[in-house]
Amino acid sequence: MKTTVSTSSPPEVGATLQRLRLARGLTLEDLSRIAGVSKSMLSQIEREKANPTIAITWRLANALGVAIGELLSSAEKSVETIRVLDAHETPTLPGDHAGYVLRILGPMELAGKYEWYELTLAPGGELVSQPHDPGTTEHLTLLHGSMELEVGSDKRKVKVGGTARYPADQPHAIRNAGKAEAKALLVVIHR
Repeated sequence: MKTTVSTSSPPEVGATLQRLRLARGLTLEDLSRIAGVSKSMLSQIEREKANPTIAITWRLANALGVAIGELLSSAEKSVETIRVLDAHETPTLPGDHAGYVLRILGPMELAGKYEWYELTLAPGGELVSQPHDPGTTEHLTLLHGSMELEVGSDKRKVKVGGTARYPADQPHAIRNAGKAEAKALLVVIHR
């Protein structure tokens, strides 16, 4: 019985990572922030000086919005004209303890610049935020239900279909004081 040992080498992730990063207009610093991987590690991976762990590969794939297999493949994938994410592919930040669910609708490559979310608040739920960077603003459009906004010492109710625009560089909170679930679109613009 003859045993065959595979002599194939591991995939060269670096070139694929760089191609995907540049196609999204991201710098090493941008991808580092989005994926939570150090800039020096990213540089080493792109220069084929280091192989990423499975955990790092998973983070990079999520940050770039691709499957791990695409990151490990050296074959160039044709660019999709229209890319549709199914609901289960949309990243979600559950705030079960506070009665909110925040679905991240914007692409990861825009995080820290422009972000948009679908915010769902259970009755009595709230999303309380510390001040964001100076100049950051938020824009909340109520789709259904009832929400109250508190920015500093000011409080305002938002009606269905209404949009509240406010500075987010001070403490702020969005609350559902109603008896039914409330849903809104939330856009964050960083200056």
